[in-house]
Amino acid sequence: MSSLNKGVEKVEVALRWDPSTGGGPVHDLDIIAAVYGAQDPTGAPAYLVHFDSRSPDGTITLNRDSRTGQGLGIDESMTLELDRLAPTYARVVVGVAIQQGGGRVTFGDVANTGVIVKEGYDELFRDDFTAVRDATSATVVEFTRETPSTWTYRPAVHGFDSDPDAFTRLMGTPR
Repeated sequence: MSSLNKGVEKVEVALRWDPSTGGGPVHDLDIIAAVYGAQDPTGAPAYLVHFDSRSPDGTITLNRDSRTGQGLGIDESMTLELDRLAPTYARVVVGVAIQQGGGRVTFGDVANTGVIVKEGYDELFRDDFTAVRDATSATVVEFTRETPSTWTYRPAVHGFDSDPDAFTRLMGTPR
């Protein structure tokens, strides 16, 4: 029997925050996507997509990258074309890490943070990081391949106290 669930196909993860004020460290938040293989969906990621890398097949793209949060509206944006991902991939976890180069900064230190996950004009999920205010990085959403052509999503806001490199090793661990 086939499923009538269409799932999600092409989604956008958008991140916003306000710049630091008062001479403190610059607030540089980064969207990171970790793609996991079907053979080991909770192991090491097959690859990562972030400000300095892209997906090998062009299915996950960072469209906008801010180092300061200056400007109106969305500061970073990533598009995930899940319907085009090869069948060898079964899971994608998307998170946000705060760069720690200027000193320890947590989500609670950054004003007006927010993440929105959309498919087209439909908002799937929104969060303001209040639940993880003491964390320096957090997962936000997880996409899982249910059938060869169906991807589902679930909100997955979990905070971590780690720098961006360590976060990429932790973000896919089962919760």
